[in-house]
Amino acid sequence: MSIPKKGTRKIIVEQEPFIWLIRRQATNMQADYPEGCLHVAVEHALEPGSTLIIETDRLHPQGYTLVGGKLSPLSIQTDLGEIKGWEIERKSPLIPVKPSDVALWIKQAMQMGWLPQKSGISFTVRVTGKCLEKI
Repeated sequence: MSIPKKGTRKIIVEQEPFIWLIRRQATNMQADYPEGCLHVAVEHALEPGSTLIIETDRLHPQGYTLVGGKLSPLSIQTDLGEIKGWEIERKSPLIPVKPSDVALWIKQAMQMGWLPQKSGISFTVRVTGKCLEKI
């Protein structure tokens, strides 16, 4: 299954063109659970075959998890009156996925046996620290 082209970014790794995509809207798992981390989909730009799915160790920015954070009361004064609510204060910062991260993960996945131009099932890996592990 190929990834949609809209919203993808291009990257060159070892003289080969790839496109990669991070889903903009958080899934329920990414939004509601501590395990809800960003996923990156990668495929070869010219000859798409097997899709690389990278489950990162980075929290989704739309996640509502309170793990490592706390709720603080929030009060905002508007023309219509006072609005009360809650604000999530995260203790750990959100770490973006950079193109250099994606390039490193693509290289590691190819060393692990991902063949981007060969048709087949998706190749799924998980980021653990600086390394990948096959799922």
